Amino acid sequence: MTQMVMIAPAPVVEEGGRLRLDVKFVEGMRIQQAHWPSRIRCVLRRGAGSIPFGRAYDRDELPFDLALLDPTEELGPQHMDGAGLVYAGGDDFRCLGLTDHVKPGQKIVYVIEYTPETRLQILNLDRGRGTLSRLKGRVWLMQQERRRQRSFKAASAVQSNGYPAHDLYAPMCRDSLLFLDGRMTPDLFATEAEMAAREAHLAAGGPLRLVFSGRLETMKGAQDLIPVARRLAQRGVDFTLDIFGSGSLQAEVAQGIGSLPDPHRVRMHGAVDFETQLVPFTRTKADMFLGCHPQSDPSCTYIEAMGCGVAVASYDNRMWQRLNGESQAGWDTPLGQPLALADRIAALAQDPAELARRSRNAWAFSRKHGFYEEFRRRMQHLAQVAGIELPPVAA
Repeated sequence: MTQMVMIAPAPVVEEGGRLRLDVKFVEGMRIQQAHWPSRIRCVLRRGAGSIPFGRAYDRDELPFDLALLDPTEELGPQHMDGAGLVYAGGDDFRCLGLTDHVKPGQKIVYVIEYTPETRLQILNLDRGRGTLSRLKGRVWLMQQERRRQRSFKAASAVQSNGYPAHDLYAPMCRDSLLFLDGRMTPDLFATEAEMAAREAHLAAGGPLRLVFSGRLETMKGAQDLIPVARRLAQRGVDFTLDIFGSGSLQAEVAQGIGSLPDPHRVRMHGAVDFETQLVPFTRTKADMFLGCHPQSDPSCTYIEAMGCGVAVASYDNRMWQRLNGESQAGWDTPLGQPLALADRIAALAQDPAELARRSRNAWAFSRKHGFYEEFRRRMQHLAQVAGIELPPVAA
């Protein structure tokens, strides 16, 4: 059997004889292990702080074997011993260069999300950095990108989450797979009854119900939420905006809400559970997802909101521009122009039929790219690279 070693960025904290791990990570690994014919060995790095959605596990509870690295420990051939397949994070610079240690018969597959453009966008949006710090950061990112591309060219395959990474890296790799990551399982998708209820609400002239979910950070565009809301109010749009998430801009957004002509139109909910709170709310109390994301990372928020049956109005970052082109699930406006985004939404508020059509497109596209469908494709690709057959998995 081909053993897989998975080098993951998930946090881990040692608590006496037990290990505190993110519950979602463990459950995801449980599914991955169910697909793979032999026991997976997972390599994680010590040094994490708190793990908000974590719990303590005994080692024998885990559905995989676990090896721990010290925070600054370098990866080397000893961490790949006995593995026929190494599955490593291409976004983690500490995983770059593993191809230099490959032994005969070993294969490496990298998984990647960010492009150099996105990394630079994140760097430039960091309000805590000065000019010199940004310059040093750019130089370091360029150095790591050269290492990344060298590693990808030598790897057996690359799996790219999202269109921007796939478009950039696929031409330089011998084998590449595109996937769209998300957490939508069959029980989470909107129902036909919920779609019909939303359409009836809009047709009857109800308020346009906007929703935003994500970290309240500049890289997620949280600073543009209040300017969009203020412009909609100025345009006389009957709307509500529900904001889910927390982050460094939380106080700034809250203060901005208080400055609006009608602050009761905008509500902050903080960070809530995805399955039991965010998804049910979006399925039944939202009409459109407000995407202020300035950077082109493959945000799973798009595909998840679409699965809840809502269309998306977003900036035309590279990810949304391509995703919208494929799905026809919404609209895009110039990057970083909240007033233009608000004006587009104001026009759509007068066209419930078009909004309903795009919402239906969003719903249909997302259902084709659910969690299990995309995950199975990724595992089949890994098996193909390793030259093995996947075992049947119970439904």
